[in-house]
Amino acid sequence: QLYCHRLQHDMYFLTSTSRLNEQVVDKIVLQLNRVYPQILTNEEAEKFRNPKASLHTRLSDLLKHLQKKGDRHCQEFYRALQINDEQLFNDLPSRKILKTPDPTEIDTDKEQYMLNDRGPVFFLACFSVAAGLALFWYCCNSETQVIGRARRILGFSPIIIGRHVRNICMLYLEDMSRN
Repeated sequence: QLYCHRLQHDMYFLTSTSRLNEQVVDKIVLQLNRVYPQILTNEEAEKFRNPKASLHTRLSDLLKHLQKKGDRHCQEFYRALQINDEQLFNDLPSRKILKTPDPTEIDTDKEQYMLNDRGPVFFLACFSVAAGLALFWYCCNSETQVIGRARRILGFSPIIIGRHVRNICMLYLEDMSRN
């Protein structure tokens, strides 16, 4: 996208109330006036820094003036905006379009949030169910010797589960082996 078209697209966003404050606009005008290449002459800079005019009017006039001057001037405006207000620069509508050029593309930030919004309790519950089903399947398999292997597995369980839970599991396994 050309910078003039981007500036046209971002003009309403930038001129809406309380997006850019007076200090940031003054810094941008000064940068466009003093930094090489000089985009604004001294007279133009005085005009756009005039405190008698409203901020909205000055900013609108500045953006229109830069669009008339050409793409290089608009590019320098974006550079000055990025230096003086990085957050606003990243929130520009044209920047969001540049970040997601394909509308069918999945927004990974939103997708990541969607997958992780359940929290740790949900994870622990799912893990517990899966571990319980795996242990049940392992113990109910008739081809393996349940008691010997289960004792080895449950022997290390005081670290993971309490002793009383381990004892209940062991009693259950012994009961199952007798039947």
